[in-house]
Amino acid sequence: MTTPARFNPWARRRLLACSFTCALAGMAAATVALAPAPVLAQPAAWPARPVRLVVGYAAGGATDVIARLVAARMGEQLGQSVVVDNRTGANSNVGAEAVARAPADGYTLYVYTIANTINASLYPRLGYDPVKDFEPIGLIAKIPNILVVNPRLPIQNVADYVRHARQSAQGISFASSGSGSSIHLSGEMFRQLSGLRMLHVPYRGSAPAITDLLGGQVDSMFDNAPSALPHVQAGKLRAIAITSGRRSALLPDVPTLAESGYASQAGFDVQSWFGLAAPAGTPPAVIERLNHALNTALAAPELRQRLGEMAATPEPGTPAQMRSFAASEIRRWREVVKASGATAQ
Repeated sequence: MTTPARFNPWARRRLLACSFTCALAGMAAATVALAPAPVLAQPAAWPARPVRLVVGYAAGGATDVIARLVAARMGEQLGQSVVVDNRTGANSNVGAEAVARAPADGYTLYVYTIANTINASLYPRLGYDPVKDFEPIGLIAKIPNILVVNPRLPIQNVADYVRHARQSAQGISFASSGSGSSIHLSGEMFRQLSGLRMLHVPYRGSAPAITDLLGGQVDSMFDNAPSALPHVQAGKLRAIAITSGRRSALLPDVPTLAESGYASQAGFDVQSWFGLAAPAGTPPAVIERLNHALNTALAAPELRQRLGEMAATPEPGTPAQMRSFAASEIRRWREVVKASGATAQ
């Protein structure tokens, strides 16, 4: 006969406790499974604060004026102010280096110009890489140079200019705003094409160069249009050619150098140009938004009129187009700088 098991109250108590604990654990697991996933913090929509636009030149010059015109319009598109910050020095290298080292978050931009593509060959060492350290956004505008002479000289056109240079024992002199500037290298390109004896006289800026040109201390200058135009319109300087591929609407009777018989295989088209760039690594979505804002700004009639008054032609386009153009400019100016022997002052 089997002896019945003795009743153990402590075992029963442990069994009930275990059942209760397991039930609670199950309920907790079910609660976690049903709870919504935690909301991760999302980055603030760009731009959430004002954007800084660095200009490598002093206030009042063509680069600064163009930057401020574009900044105002882009600010309207972006819903945040675009504030111009003039960081001058070393032919714009100071400003370029500052932007190259800035965070790639879309809040620091740079007015990238022809000078940056020339500086790539002009300076033995730079504190930045003009290609690798920037993300192109788009071109802004181009401004031609004008070959101007002192009106007291017997020069009415490029043919007279060439004749005068060949008949003079000293050749002909041309001023510039500094060694390696686009004004200087325009003259060097013409010297290479014409074979003329030309004496380069560098100054520290366009203003003193123009002063000596007006006074007859130098014969000529391939000056930026905004600087030369007032003196041409006042009859104090004579414009005999323009360095762009097309004539300027402000000087319709002044032929291009190519029309005057001086063009390389690619034509003679030298213009100061201005673009917008950001530090390398800036998110593509931000670059796309900036490009759209820039092109929208350049389409505004008021802005186009203001640029036209400076002889500037708007150049809307894509980041890829600016990248390709800048690369071609670096290649072109490398050859001119090498042939001219130009060095940084």
